[in-house]
Amino acid sequence: MSASVYADYRVQPRKRSPFGSMVLMLFLLVVAVFMLVPMVYMVVNAFKPIDELLLFPPRFYVMRPTLQNFTDLVLAASATVVPFSRYIFNSTYITVMVVGVTILIGSMAGYALSNKHKFPGQGAFFTVVVSAMMFAPEVTTIPRYLIVNGLHMIDTYWALIIPPLAAPYAVFLMKQFIDGIPTELLEAARIDGANQWTLFWKIIMPGAQSAWATLAITSFIGTWNDAFGPLVFTRREVMRTLPLAIFTIGGGVARLGALSAALLLMTAPPIIIYTLLQARVLESMTYSGIKS
Repeated sequence: MSASVYADYRVQPRKRSPFGSMVLMLFLLVVAVFMLVPMVYMVVNAFKPIDELLLFPPRFYVMRPTLQNFTDLVLAASATVVPFSRYIFNSTYITVMVVGVTILIGSMAGYALSNKHKFPGQGAFFTVVVSAMMFAPEVTTIPRYLIVNGLHMIDTYWALIIPPLAAPYAVFLMKQFIDGIPTELLEAARIDGANQWTLFWKIIMPGAQSAWATLAITSFIGTWNDAFGPLVFTRREVMRTLPLAIFTIGGGVARLGALSAALLLMTAPPIIIYTLLQARVLESMTYSGIKS
């Protein structure tokens, strides 16, 4: 069959009408606004005085903005001998440590298990890692507690940092993304005398920015919002984190404003991190970039 005849059988790309594109954009805009409504309402509630919070039916906007809710939150969380700043420090320190080490371990393990290396049992080991993703966190709670208690790490920072580092998702994500980095780049660098550490830091990590940016967001959100870990592995108030401190504030009308401010305080950092890294996340999810 000649090229001219073959061209007649090729499927021509379908052109989208301007009207259809406009309808689709309007639909997506409505969905986006609908998803933003609860977030905007949460921000508005954080600045409402107590009398506006108790209005029925509730108002979506605030008439007299105030920062009193944040003051009440600090006073309520500082009712014990531990200042409120201690909870913020604990959450920030633990989150930064977990995110940083998770990215490092996931990237190194993903590089070792990628198609850039071959060693006996590589496939079986990766199968074990993928199988570990199927276990619910509740299943491993008791074994984790027994191990942490046996290592005498209860009521220490290590008890809140080390367990989250066992993240099969991190290894899986980094391995799948590193597989797409051209092997020719590594071979050329080896010819120039680069060792494994140079390959990892100069080629693998820059080439997998989208993957570890996604991993940073997921790890940050999971660690920052975690109240179960501190509840299980800590006993002293000085070791508690911000989510656990907020959850122990209690309810009641008197603290309704403080709880509204606490919700904003807990939600704002993940939103900011995601906003800064969203381009990398979308790139990772679509597996874009250079391919072998």
